[in-house]
Amino acid sequence: MPSRQTVEAFVKLVEAGDYVVAIEQFYAPDASTRENTSEPVVGRDALVAKERGVMAAFSKIEAARIGPSLIDGDTVAARWKFTFTSADGSVRTLEEIAWQNWRGEQLIEERFFYDPRQMTS
Repeated sequence: MPSRQTVEAFVKLVEAGDYVVAIEQFYAPDASTRENTSEPVVGRDALVAKERGVMAAFSKIEAARIGPSLIDGDTVAARWKFTFTSADGSVRTLEEIAWQNWRGEQLIEERFFYDPRQMTS
């Protein structure tokens, strides 16, 4: 079960835009993430590579947690708002729920739930 201090340290990195550092510091080597019902991406190295690809696609990405993270044993849930700015200056906002499973102080599995239409409007 992650401590509140660990979860808050993770959130602090994400809100600071240190997405890769957050993955490197908090995800287990065999961690996986999944976008809605897509196939999971497995392995911390693959997650870092995916995150770098997302970051390269935008000139700026801002993250803000909405409300507190909810912790129940090894399960953590958080509501996030991400603002993506493209090179041409267009801005898109995505709100999502991140549902996480932790093994001790390491994130082992994360699933993101959101309406993908948010990124097309």
